[in-house]
Amino acid sequence: MFWKRLLSGIVLITVSLLLFFLGGTWLLTVLAALSILGLYELLRVFQLEKHPFAFVIYAGTLLFDAVLSPDLWISHESWSWCILILVFVVLLIFFVFRYPKDTFGQVAKCAFAFVYVTVLMSYIYQVRCYHEGQWLVWLIMIGSWGSDTCAYVVGMLVGKHHFSELSPKKTVEGCVGGVLGAALIGYIYSLFIPGMNVLAVSPTVAFPVISAICALVSQVGDLAASAIKRNYEVKDYGTAIPGHGGILDRFDSVLFAAPFVYYLLLLFSSVSVYVS
Repeated sequence: MFWKRLLSGIVLITVSLLLFFLGGTWLLTVLAALSILGLYELLRVFQLEKHPFAFVIYAGTLLFDAVLSPDLWISHESWSWCILILVFVVLLIFFVFRYPKDTFGQVAKCAFAFVYVTVLMSYIYQVRCYHEGQWLVWLIMIGSWGSDTCAYVVGMLVGKHHFSELSPKKTVEGCVGGVLGAALIGYIYSLFIPGMNVLAVSPTVAFPVISAICALVSQVGDLAASAIKRNYEVKDYGTAIPGHGGILDRFDSVLFAAPFVYYLLLLFSSVSVYVS
């Protein structure tokens, strides 16, 4: 299991390197595919993966990601909000015409799945499209996968105090180690990249702060995904990634980290504009 998990991890990092380098339609297409797979996994937990509501959000995902594409003349962030509203409206239309066969709980679960998987996943692409995003997008991985690794190592070495019933192996020491480890990786990473013209402060200050905050958030994301699984009594979301489980088992922390990286960068950029 260890070697299978390690090999899968190496493949994930290699593919991430290639996609983050390419960016554009290549990255967006893969993220759309991951979103569809992630939605299927989550809706299978809800026992809704083949329900008409599910096909509404599958189609909504393709539209949502399509309007973010630089290859379309309608490409603009505001259009993604239009698709978000449209998905909610169509779900309610289906609910009205299928009533009382279906329940509002099913509508709510599908709406949640769309925001949780599709919308949050899209922020990986949006960070990559940011000014100097080819460097900034790695802050998502540092704040999620980097902190996961640090938390695991610290927890194994010195972890004594149990953190949450949702994850028996998590310790307070591991969580703190994950945050500090992510901040350290963020600082080291900042030493190897060019100056960031879009930021108000040096990357050696901004990157550790962003990485640490995202490490905190990503741990909440990990526990939130575990809470859903516990609530529905499933071990893993799927088997798409050998040794790791499903797409959501590997990307649960990334989903939470990505939007925080994006909006923290906006915050730093706004400060930059104000100072100038």
